[in-house]
Amino acid sequence: MRWSGAQAPDLAVFEQIAADAFARLPEAFRALCGEIELRVADLADEDVLIELGIESPFELMGLFEGVGLAQGAAAGWSGQMPNRIWLYRRAILDYWCAYEETLGAVITHVLVHEIGHHFGLSDDDMEAIEAAN
Repeated sequence: MRWSGAQAPDLAVFEQIAADAFARLPEAFRALCGEIELRVADLADEDVLIELGIESPFELMGLFEGVGLAQGAAAGWSGQMPNRIWLYRRAILDYWCAYEETLGAVITHVLVHEIGHHFGLSDDDMEAIEAAN
């Protein structure tokens, strides 16, 4: 590939990479996600950062938003917003540039991490699972 003409993927391309990553996950794993929405934005909104106590938007690569399975998401309450996973393109690209991983691998890692929150796993739970592998 000739890098002199290459550009970082825009939101539409990034969203397609994320959708492809989701489609490659095991079917049983995807089935547990239900009708979860996958969204891509350049960076997290300021109110999200404030709520999470994060100073730099580049510190947040993804976010699960909604009611996870452990909190009764399967019940489907009336008026409930859909569960969403947000992937933050510029934060992920920044991380990708700093480490020796493929962009697809980084996106898949963030996606699986946020799905883990949907399943009710904490960051500590997921770190222990990753360390065991």
